[in-house]
Amino acid sequence: MKNILVTGGAGFIGSNFIHFLLKTELKVNIINLDAFTYAGTLENLKDLPDMDRHTLVKGNICDQDLLADLFQRYAIDTVVHFAAESHVDRSISGPGPFIQTNIAGTYMLLEAARNYWAGAKKLSGVNVRFHHVSTDEVYGSLSPSDAAFTENTPYAPNSPYAATKASSDHLVRSYGHTYNLPFTITNCSNNFGPRQFPEKLIPLIILNALNGRKLPIYGDGLQVRDWLFVEDHCEAILTVLQNGQTGETYNIGGGNQPANLDIVHMICDLLDETCPDSPFVPHRDLIEFVTDRPGHDRRYAMNIEKIRNTLGWQPKHSLQEGLKKTVQWYLSNVEWIAAIRTQQEYQHWLAENYDKRESSI
Repeated sequence: MKNILVTGGAGFIGSNFIHFLLKTELKVNIINLDAFTYAGTLENLKDLPDMDRHTLVKGNICDQDLLADLFQRYAIDTVVHFAAESHVDRSISGPGPFIQTNIAGTYMLLEAARNYWAGAKKLSGVNVRFHHVSTDEVYGSLSPSDAAFTENTPYAPNSPYAATKASSDHLVRSYGHTYNLPFTITNCSNNFGPRQFPEKLIPLIILNALNGRKLPIYGDGLQVRDWLFVEDHCEAILTVLQNGQTGETYNIGGGNQPANLDIVHMICDLLDETCPDSPFVPHRDLIEFVTDRPGHDRRYAMNIEKIRNTLGWQPKHSLQEGLKKTVQWYLSNVEWIAAIRTQQEYQHWLAENYDKRESSI
């Protein structure tokens, strides 16, 4: 593992992975390919630990010529594929970009890797790997009494987003079986932490609460999720890259199952403690229940015994610890928040989701 192509490396998880990887003792070169759609920003790549080992390329994973050039020019031996449209609500209102990026884009990337690795003399004897980052949503929804998802749980995606990620998982697996492409897949639970775009639940709640805006909760707020601190996720991916068996899938989760309403309560209480002079204390008073979204999965839960038992990985952060770090990061990074607010796409998103008479988050 020497020259790593990271797709979507200016987004939330991808940028955190790059920061994490450059802090390790591994002497790897990172080629970061990002299309800079609404959730990708240069702000996420500021203050990288070792800029000399990071090359940023603006481009789309659907550009076959660009991909071929990158593999050839940088002698790519490892792919870590984060690039994806990832927000369920957006997939419901407009599934087209999800099909294009998540399915067609993954196909283009697989083709580029297969073609280059099959004919690259300079990589003779080098172990190559295509690592695909996926989601627990491919498994569908659980009832309160169901056992947690395992790597053998049948796929049953319920949203256009989940369906496109399931499709890309199957594509990756098929390339391994048909073309002997060395691959691994990780299916992760809900990530949270620094640099997450403010449309996601946890940063949305933090930033709305700080500004006295309503805290919207879908339905009764009792939907259950497994929450994974992003730094733990990055460590898990690196563990799989270094020690995971090719052709294997690994579930990654945080080992918790709170209801969404519980998450919001925890954030409000952390803000009450951290910002006691805020005029919006107690922040729980800002909670507002709104109409549930169509087809909202009721419960996700991840069984992580496989990665724990075979690779020795388990999350280091408890939910409370991760939330405390996350709240502190947003409180300490007002410049990042200001930069995100000015992005045109984000302003468009705000206009669609909030009363225009209200101020930004």
